Amino acid sequence: MQNQRLNVDLSDSFEKIPVKIFPTPKDGSAYVAHEIANEIRERQAKGQNIVIGLATGSTPISMYKELVRLHKEEGLSFYNVLTFNLDEYYPIDKDAFQSYHSFMHRQLFNHVDIKRENIFIPDGEWSKDEIKRHCQEYEQLVESKGGIDIQILGIGNNGHIGFNEPGSSIFSKTRLITLDNNTRIANARDFQNISQVPRLAITMGLSTILKAKKILLMAWGMKAPIIAQSVEGDVTEHVPASFLQQHTDCTFVIDEMAATELTRYKSSWLTGDIEWTPAMIKKAVVNLALKTKKPVLSLTSYDYNENGLGDLLVEKGDAYEINLQVFYMLRDTITGWPGGKPDSIIPGHPERSEIQPKRCVIFSPHPDDDIISMGGTFMRLHDQGHEVHVAYQTSGNIAVTDEFVTRFLDFAVGFETMFGIDNQTSKDLLSGAQKFLAGKKKNERDTPEIRAIKGLIRRCEAKATCRYVGLTDDKAHFLNLPFYETGTIEKNPLGEEDVQITMDILRKLQPHQIYCAGDLADPHGTHKVCLDIIFESMRRLKEAGDEWIKDCWMWLYKGAWQEWHIEEIEMAIPMSPDQLMKKRFGIFIHQSQKDMVPFQGSDSREFWQRAEERNKNTANLYAQLGMTQYSAMEAFVRWHY
Repeated sequence: MQNQRLNVDLSDSFEKIPVKIFPTPKDGSAYVAHEIANEIRERQAKGQNIVIGLATGSTPISMYKELVRLHKEEGLSFYNVLTFNLDEYYPIDKDAFQSYHSFMHRQLFNHVDIKRENIFIPDGEWSKDEIKRHCQEYEQLVESKGGIDIQILGIGNNGHIGFNEPGSSIFSKTRLITLDNNTRIANARDFQNISQVPRLAITMGLSTILKAKKILLMAWGMKAPIIAQSVEGDVTEHVPASFLQQHTDCTFVIDEMAATELTRYKSSWLTGDIEWTPAMIKKAVVNLALKTKKPVLSLTSYDYNENGLGDLLVEKGDAYEINLQVFYMLRDTITGWPGGKPDSIIPGHPERSEIQPKRCVIFSPHPDDDIISMGGTFMRLHDQGHEVHVAYQTSGNIAVTDEFVTRFLDFAVGFETMFGIDNQTSKDLLSGAQKFLAGKKKNERDTPEIRAIKGLIRRCEAKATCRYVGLTDDKAHFLNLPFYETGTIEKNPLGEEDVQITMDILRKLQPHQIYCAGDLADPHGTHKVCLDIIFESMRRLKEAGDEWIKDCWMWLYKGAWQEWHIEEIEMAIPMSPDQLMKKRFGIFIHQSQKDMVPFQGSDSREFWQRAEERNKNTANLYAQLGMTQYSAMEAFVRWHY
């Protein structure tokens, strides 16, 4: 009897916790919501209550929206549900916009039929001298209700769950803790600046969390490195989430971006048979070269065999031939002609040369993403004679501090006084704005007038940037998409008006090239919504039969949060030291975003610093792989719609 090869799926063989990977956060959130709904209904059928541990932050928002939808459209009742929240800032008023008490009512409790007496959240108003007793009572209350049946978790970039920072004991219980500075920086997204983020928090302990009968941890986007450490690394207090490896019923629910550092994605050839497509070969060889710190053309058969790539040699033959294939693939991504080189036929060039000059539209989610993310390419397109337009998708008004507005109001008042301008409407507006800011309460939402002033500040900066590059004012288009205009960090989902505005500008300009932010790791989601609006607009225009679509290529850049992986890059635009400096000065024009950036996420550097380090790192990676050493590079991936 002949031996038969068993077709065993070993893709998750490096993972010590079950992981479910979904295409998008929305899909993953729906899965978790339906898991919760099924458990609720099962308990209801038995006449039993269910205790659910809840998390806050941006990660579970879509999950809560799906639970609300299930309640309103499919009759899911919460009458038998008891909830315990993981944590709360301390000190903080319950009605503060940033409090988790306020968050939970805004996202879930106000929209479902849960009994108010069944909602339990740590209280940020507890007196400090009694907080230890209150924490003990919270812990006892969980136990008195039978413990947590399902615990929902997020995860911090440093591996914290709840607010259990690195170093937390596995035996820890509900307590007051000091927040790690990295956590405060990450959570500054909900506050005007880092100084307003509380330094303390109340959190359930790791012991409390691990007692839950079932745990579902959700993570999206930028969390890939810590997900890999938690799932595949050692159990350690330095990564609190790694303790979940010891739980008998824990599942990580993540999107594809958060899965990119798992072995099954990063080095899938180590987990079983794969199809050696050109893209997979490029990924494997690039990673091998970076791991061995060798240029691609210097890799040997020994390097392949010692690093799990023996199968590639068996299938494709000589190592040097594979090296050459990947070397040429990398070389062909590099070009100084983002719009294609005129009167030239260059095999393998990332862009077409036929249409010259091209009409290009750069979509900028905020009024500075164009210069931050692709400033060098922006300037090169204009300098090479292409017709360049910039479509600023949102006003970006919430990212302007009150102090910056006050500075401009003082200038406006002084200007009118100096030149004797007597406009009563203007005076009333300025006076009202000054009065509001002087008496503005903590966490109070800006008035429409203040938001308009903040938006005007950013618009003027954007127009100045376009002039700096060389564009005339008619090439700057301010879309002010309605989904953004909530006055808070939480935005509305994309709407029909957003799509129509975008379709109108595209039909008006009929571009040959579109550049847009493919930075799906934006912690606030604005970039993601802006991209979805473009995708939906292009889909409709294509269905409508717009002829210009056939000649239009779409290139995705990444913005302030991360860069494309080297093996993903399809067009890399080099920059000289002088061009890099010119880009820096272009970013400096956005003065309202310098020094202390409001809502900056987990990265405390200024935007120009982030951009330069990303661009320099991309150039250095190309050089490590054996390409020419450039000062910096901007990177793009083509989107096929």
